[in-house]
Amino acid sequence: MPRAASALSTRARTAAPAVILGLLATALSVTGSWIPSLWGDEAASVLSASRSVPSLLSMIQHVDAVHATYYLGLHGWVQLFGPSPFSVRFPSAIAVGLCVAGVVLLGARLRSMTFGVVAGAICAVLPRITYVGEEARSYAFTAAIATWLTLVFVLIVRSGSRRRLWVVYAVLLTLGTYLFLYLALVAVSHLVVLLLLPRGRRRALIVPWVVASGAAVLATAPVIVLAAFERGQIAYLSNEEQVTPTSTLVSMWFGSTGFAVVGWTLLAAGIAAMMLDWRARRDPLVPGDATPPVATVVAAWMLVPSVLLIGTSPVLEGFTARYLAMCAPAVALLMAAGLLWLVELLRLRRPAVVALITGVGVIAVAAVAAPVWAEQRGPYAKNDSDWVQISSTVGALARPGDAIAFDDGVRPSRRPRLALHLYPKGFTGLRDVTLTVPYYRSDTWYDRTQSLAAAAAAGRLDGVQRVWLVEYAIGSHVDHYGESTLTSLGFTPVHTTRTHRAAIIEYTRAPSP
Repeated sequence: MPRAASALSTRARTAAPAVILGLLATALSVTGSWIPSLWGDEAASVLSASRSVPSLLSMIQHVDAVHATYYLGLHGWVQLFGPSPFSVRFPSAIAVGLCVAGVVLLGARLRSMTFGVVAGAICAVLPRITYVGEEARSYAFTAAIATWLTLVFVLIVRSGSRRRLWVVYAVLLTLGTYLFLYLALVAVSHLVVLLLLPRGRRRALIVPWVVASGAAVLATAPVIVLAAFERGQIAYLSNEEQVTPTSTLVSMWFGSTGFAVVGWTLLAAGIAAMMLDWRARRDPLVPGDATPPVATVVAAWMLVPSVLLIGTSPVLEGFTARYLAMCAPAVALLMAAGLLWLVELLRLRRPAVVALITGVGVIAVAAVAAPVWAEQRGPYAKNDSDWVQISSTVGALARPGDAIAFDDGVRPSRRPRLALHLYPKGFTGLRDVTLTVPYYRSDTWYDRTQSLAAAAAAGRLDGVQRVWLVEYAIGSHVDHYGESTLTSLGFTPVHTTRTHRAAIIEYTRAPSP
């Protein structure tokens, strides 16, 4: 009993910092998450999750199969808590908490509890993590699963390949791949680690890794096949310059040039520290050692998925920096290693002083991240989306019985019409004259519509004296979708109200005699 009690006490002491930092990370990510307007990718999440399950299963046979698991989970959440911006983003904040807790435990396993706590604190404020933590997409979950998958992998290597841990590994890998297909690349980084182990341990671990990973591939075959058929859905990304110095050095994990300077400095210091540890055999890669080197595990996790995704982006028809949120916890671990090494270089002897300086270092990192965090929670932080503003403006100006029409000439994820479903309050009592097939009956996630000319021919504008036309607008440029049709029907523009990314134009005509 005393030995069991001692083990339980040790586990509690290890778990407590992980739980505390996880809760703080969730609170940090969720704070202000309701402020930014929902944007195109989140619209796909919310509208897909708001469908019935049969309708959703029908939709994923045409689009977004790779997001089906996330949509199904969000569907259940929306049924319980509704589709408000705060509600649909809250699960991602919870996932960030799980991610940070996993980083703490992983850092403690790889080196020390101090290392784990510092890494967890940096992960909680890392701009890529705080961004995905306030977004209704699956990326926060993939970061969390990548962390726990790597933790299980480290436990397997240390314990000598226990069968039940391989089962957990296969289950996590399967779930992660269903949530985000490219998460399988984290398992490839684990293979790299295994290949660098001494021959005896490598032979003992490679076969079960192949079995567990193969089982995950077989289990995820449906989503892999559907993703192959639907890959053209993101083909537009190949026409945009996604891989640039800014996207890879700043946007991928750091969010601003200032934080990128801090981040890459600590990353470089972390890599240097780990290499020195390896050369000094403080973190050895020698026969009989049961712990994979920190440098090998963390560097492979950060680099292997990044290099493969960026390098193959022309073939895969698209890449976006958010894909590598699953590597952000590894970045935090490397930054923590760099910070602790820099503190170590000061050669401070008193533990209390070392702890104080380390804490100051973490606070400094958080201070540099704070402006990025605040910017992420501005009203137009999500791709300049202003749908909440459109809704409030229309709600203040329009009257029940007026007609509403939207610019449908832009990409579906940018269409102002999405404001009608995501922020419906401002459109109460208005006539949607161009709608033909609502999203929940469509084979995609958005509404099917017709032109204003077709709507007029179908009699949908008969008896209408006022139409509110919402055009997509950037700066001085305003689209002119449907304006000529309204003018030909006798409508006259009388007033235009500009929002951040839209022009709301009031058209009126005299009643028919």
